[in-house]
Amino acid sequence: MTSTFTPTRSETITVANQGIERLKPYQPGKPISELERELGIHDIVKLASNENPLGCSDKVKQAVIDQVAEIGRYPDGGGFILKDQIHKQFGFEHDQITLGNGSNDLLEIIARTFVSEQDSVIYSEHAFAVYALLTQAINAQAIEVPAKDFAHDLEAMAAAIQDNTKLIFIANPNNPTGTWFEEAEFVQFMQKVPAHVVVVLDEAYVEYFPENFNSLKFLAQYPNLIVSRTLSKCYGLAALRVGFALASVQITNYLNRIRQPFNVNHLAMVAAVAALQDQDFIEKSRQVNKAGMAQLQQGIEQLGLSYVPSRANFLLINIDADPAQTFNALLKQGVIVRPVGIDKHIRVSIGTEAENAKFLTALATVLGSKE
Repeated sequence: MTSTFTPTRSETITVANQGIERLKPYQPGKPISELERELGIHDIVKLASNENPLGCSDKVKQAVIDQVAEIGRYPDGGGFILKDQIHKQFGFEHDQITLGNGSNDLLEIIARTFVSEQDSVIYSEHAFAVYALLTQAINAQAIEVPAKDFAHDLEAMAAAIQDNTKLIFIANPNNPTGTWFEEAEFVQFMQKVPAHVVVVLDEAYVEYFPENFNSLKFLAQYPNLIVSRTLSKCYGLAALRVGFALASVQITNYLNRIRQPFNVNHLAMVAAVAALQDQDFIEKSRQVNKAGMAQLQQGIEQLGLSYVPSRANFLLINIDADPAQTFNALLKQGVIVRPVGIDKHIRVSIGTEAENAKFLTALATVLGSKE
């Protein structure tokens, strides 16, 4: 007779890996519908997730509609149609492209491909939270380099490299600060990075300021470089989750060994192809973002507040107040922003003209009530 063990309430069973035990789940923002039910407020403005306020291109919507009948079939595991569009647009062969379920998926694939518990990972203070989460999940050594004026200190990051360093995450522009670095700084940094250390250049927001510099030309020069991009932001495909990484043939081969089959669904690939082709929509999105950025900057200055200069589609604002309290107070005004773990700061996405105006009015009300 086989006996089974049933733990009592007082007993703790540890089954997760050590790194997982210490992790706290990522906390996404609440959906608008849930907040409307909780607060009894309608017409809530969500400026928390750096989404494109225009949504996506009409051509994307039509492309998805045209393929709805294919839902019953598995997607192309090799992602031919999307890789072919990336090839036409950026000039990279299929064997240099890794597709991801958003760029978050790619970051995890990269970390799990190259990093073990014996290795270290370098990233900046005030960088994308996922870098730290992935490092901890693997139980690798985290080396967080202090930021310089809320930005990456690339010189210090290069100096922080140890014998066991396998991976460095850098972002340009950076989330949640919006800061950036120029081409000369990047070149100086890469020249100091040993060839065995993989560098991930996370360019989730690069489309908003394409004149920053063309990172893709450096992929041929640095075989240890990976450039990751997403279609969730400027392209407006956040709900579909599509990203891609560009790298050397050797690195890409490794990444595709660990990448899950069918990690990008068919409708997402179809939408991504249409989105990449519709550059008129991207230019319109840039113009809306530029105008919205100017609107928010002016409004913030009129409130006597400061912000971190940004080349993304959001602003990190110094509210000189508790971020959590301000976040909750803004919720009651029907505006969702994002506390990002930086003292006295909140991050607000650039919305439409009306959404930006509502945020500024709400912020004035909330901060005024604290005087």
